[in-house]
Amino acid sequence: MSTRNLLSLLILLGSIIPAMLFPTSSFGIEQESGQSREIVRIYFDDVTQLNQLSARYDIWEVDHTSGYILAYVSPIEFSAIESLGLRLETDPDLNASLHKIRELLPGQISGIPGYPCYRTVEETYVSLTQLSNDYPQLTMLVDIGDSWEKSTFGEANGYDLQTLVLTNKNKPGQKPKFYLIAAVHAREYATAELALRFAEYLLANYDQDPDVTWLLDYFEIHITPYGNPDGRKIAENGIYWRKNTNNSNGCSDSSLWGTDLNRNSSFKWGGVGASPNSCDETFSGSSAASEPETQSIQNYAASLFPDQRGPGDSDPASDNSEGIFITLHSYGELVLYPWGWTNSPSPNDASFETLGRKFGYFTSYQVCRSGGDGCLYQTSGTNDDWVYGELGVASFTFELGTQFFESCSYFENSILDKNINALLYAFKAARRPYQNPAGPDSIDISLSAEKIAPGAGVSLVVIADDTRYDSGGWGSEPDQNINAGRYSIDKPSWGDGSQTYPLSPVDGSFDNSVESLSGDIDTASLTPGRHTIFIESQDANGNWGVTSAKFFWITGENFQPELSPAEIQGRGTSGSLVPYLVRVRNIGTMDDSFDLRITGNNWEIAPLPGSTGPLAPMESQDIWVHVTIPGSAAVGDQDMAILNAVSKSDSTKYAITEIKTTARQPEIYLPTISK
Repeated sequence: MSTRNLLSLLILLGSIIPAMLFPTSSFGIEQESGQSREIVRIYFDDVTQLNQLSARYDIWEVDHTSGYILAYVSPIEFSAIESLGLRLETDPDLNASLHKIRELLPGQISGIPGYPCYRTVEETYVSLTQLSNDYPQLTMLVDIGDSWEKSTFGEANGYDLQTLVLTNKNKPGQKPKFYLIAAVHAREYATAELALRFAEYLLANYDQDPDVTWLLDYFEIHITPYGNPDGRKIAENGIYWRKNTNNSNGCSDSSLWGTDLNRNSSFKWGGVGASPNSCDETFSGSSAASEPETQSIQNYAASLFPDQRGPGDSDPASDNSEGIFITLHSYGELVLYPWGWTNSPSPNDASFETLGRKFGYFTSYQVCRSGGDGCLYQTSGTNDDWVYGELGVASFTFELGTQFFESCSYFENSILDKNINALLYAFKAARRPYQNPAGPDSIDISLSAEKIAPGAGVSLVVIADDTRYDSGGWGSEPDQNINAGRYSIDKPSWGDGSQTYPLSPVDGSFDNSVESLSGDIDTASLTPGRHTIFIESQDANGNWGVTSAKFFWITGENFQPELSPAEIQGRGTSGSLVPYLVRVRNIGTMDDSFDLRITGNNWEIAPLPGSTGPLAPMESQDIWVHVTIPGSAAVGDQDMAILNAVSKSDSTKYAITEIKTTARQPEIYLPTISK
């Protein structure tokens, strides 16, 4: 029996047996290893006392204004706190709501019992594999390491730390990177699901949303939904488990085994806000980066980002540093940034404030330095401090929502969309996170026409806005007048060989922090098909904001098809089926239908629909092309197929997509789902 299953059994027995023996117990409802635990309100005298309490007890909330914390404590801990002379309060109604029995809802067949919106570890890993199979040209599934149980007990136990990499493989080269991790603390249900939903959002909107499309073309995002899959599996049973499941550190209480993986990182390990006591919820581990999960995350981050900061605590990362790191936690509705290990600001503090307030614009969360007085409390050995401290990468923690076991209705209606928007902004800022957030956003982009005849003129209008910040009460971001705007076509301003063109203020003067900008686009040299316009705005301090984009089309003659992407590549093992999604669009000026056919292939391709349409001008339709790799194919064998879309109205008008499929070795990181 794995440690995880043994833990679940011990905790279950610990909840049943004491309840049978002592049915009138008044301290809490959930029984763990013979001890019931409950939420109490503890009033603290000052920040020093708060930091001492946070290092010893399981803190759920901090109210600096009223001077108390909510902590999840056992009767022994309750007595110990009481002996310090601190004021304590209990809330029976709150505790009753926390410990409801977790059952499947009527008709629920998937997800965590009672929480169908949150996929289990196994369901998440199946979804990752499906995304990798469905979008081979945009994804790669990587095993970055093992959980404690797998590294200790072998393949039949524990989990891989699956990581989904998203980028357009048809556009090679060095790309700015965004690394997103979630569920480092096991009980925080919303975090892994948000990470997975963000991946699904990006893939579903590629080639449809211009911002998503250029981001996946020119940048990379790496998503680890579970930094602590062993612990998460226990939490799926309705247990408020925080740590991993390491039982080898000397704690004799099965309900308190494990290491806090957000206190185990090797930067400033073992300092304030972390405990050396192996039974404490903030136990920092037997040594710095002692846990395999921590090692995997640190090694992977170091493989993505070069070191961009000096060795001293006061050495800043350079202004032109690349990369974003965000770790998703819950709860508290906070955007936190380094340092956590001290209340002193980091050398990049001003840039962290600016970028954090940009996130706050979307989330409406409080934005503050995690170790700063009045923000939360000091912590050491955290993931975000390590990534910034060791590599100089702009690093943040999002504390989502209002509960660990967040209701599905609140997750869907109050967490999901606004945090996806914040993560999308983070992705945009990954190239210059210490510079671009200080500049204006380019929003509400409109064209006088999106379907344009060859050589015809088209006008662009965009709003440049330097005011889109919100700190949630932690200071204000100064805004400046808009100073300039620019656009480029089919390559961003920083792309090789890109040419930019100026935008002018509609009212004739750059004299406001929000300006309408306009420009006329010369289309004479543009070929028929879809094009992308990239727009940026600048403020009076010289700060250029992040890039935004808009699609437009140069039409062909009366009849003209377009296929996108024009080139596509995928991989699969021998005997497997590799799917490709291709979009057919009518870029002619009249309704049309298109014959579809495949040529040049040696490997079997499932029959296509004979035709598509009729499609109105600019209307599109998606089709799937399924290539079967022969069972006899050797690793490295390739096959090239040409997909043709031919106008039924004018057979001389056609478009093609080249489809290259390569046989690869079986990958050892596919998820194990028989837990």
